[in-house]
Amino acid sequence: MTKADIVNEIAEKTGIEKVDVQGVVETFFDVMKDTMSQGHNVYFRGFGSFVVKTRARKVARNIAKNTSMIIEPHNVPDFKPSKTFIDQVKNGVQVK
Repeated sequence: MTKADIVNEIAEKTGIEKVDVQGVVETFFDVMKDTMSQGHNVYFRGFGSFVVKTRARKVARNIAKNTSMIIEPHNVPDFKPSKTFIDQVKNGVQVK
C-alpha cells in the first residue's frame, strides 16, 4: 500500500476531499520526521512506537578496496509494533 492508496482509502471512508486528506497525511509525516530528527520518540497506543536508536561505533570493511573504515556512532529510526498490533496481524493473515 502506498501513500496515495492510504489517502484514497481515508477519503473514501470519511468523505473528506482527497486534497485535504493528502495535506493532513503530508503534515503528519513532516511532524513525525521533525520530531524524530530532534531525537524524540513517538508513541501510538495500540499501534506501536517509533523510536530513535543509537548505533555504536564500529569497524566496517570495504570489500572492493580491501580496506577497513570506521563508522561513527549515529542515530537511526526504528519501529516497534505493539502487542495488540502484532496479534492482529498474526491472526488476520493466512499463511499459504
